[in-house]
Amino acid sequence: MRTLIVLTFAILFTTHFATAQTRQTLKIVAQKPFELGKTVEIKSVILGENRVINLYFPPDYSENNEKSYPVIYLLDGSADEDFIHIAGLVQFASFSWINIIPNSIVVGIANVDRKRDFTFPTSNKNDKTEFPTTGGSEKFIDFLEKELQPFITSTYRTTTTKTLIGQSLGGLLATEILFKKPDLFDNYIIVSPSLWWSDEELLQFKPTDYKEPKSIYIAVGNEGEVMENDAKSLYEKLNRSKIEKTAIYFNFLENQNHGDALHLAVYDAFSKIFNPAE
Repeated sequence: MRTLIVLTFAILFTTHFATAQTRQTLKIVAQKPFELGKTVEIKSVILGENRVINLYFPPDYSENNEKSYPVIYLLDGSADEDFIHIAGLVQFASFSWINIIPNSIVVGIANVDRKRDFTFPTSNKNDKTEFPTTGGSEKFIDFLEKELQPFITSTYRTTTTKTLIGQSLGGLLATEILFKKPDLFDNYIIVSPSLWWSDEELLQFKPTDYKEPKSIYIAVGNEGEVMENDAKSLYEKLNRSKIEKTAIYFNFLENQNHGDALHLAVYDAFSKIFNPAE
């Protein structure tokens, strides 16, 4: 028995010593920043300020100089907003074994003042009180059309296919662009749009006719009667005026709310817009 105890102690000691030795010898042999993409700062004459743009490129972008890519424009595209997780969705959805969307460039537009940039002027007193800098959407849309899109097109290898993603106030802006300058984008992903803005004025607006067929995806979570009814009203309004070959989708995410609907909605939108047969 004594021999057995001694042997057991010896084994435990040897194991502990080996483990401790392993822990002591583990060390960092190399490290470098983990890069998701690129951040550029551009000077906007229209907005009168510098704007930060976050960019995600497909893995083969630097390997094939002859290939061009569709572009996904993301509102609320700061690194601490939606850029990282949407870029991750784009990467995942474009894996060859997933193959929902083509390899794409993501352009995340970082915010300076989203309450200013994403809203048109309102006559509602409460809106003005809560959003004192409101009313800059016309300038911001001009920035997208006349500065940002030409910059992206001239600087990077892009196709003509452009998708816009907007949620909440970003969804309000995406809807305004779709109604007023629809041909700025081919695909619209509008999630939980804040169409209550200015007493639901945008829902009364007569949309501008668009020239080419589009894919339009609207989603809303379990967000209360106003948000849910407005999103559905938008879907019905667009359905009534759509042209041939335009696809319009609606998704009610009953298990999500205003804070967490975007991620699942965008993934669903990708599968419907880019891979409608599935």
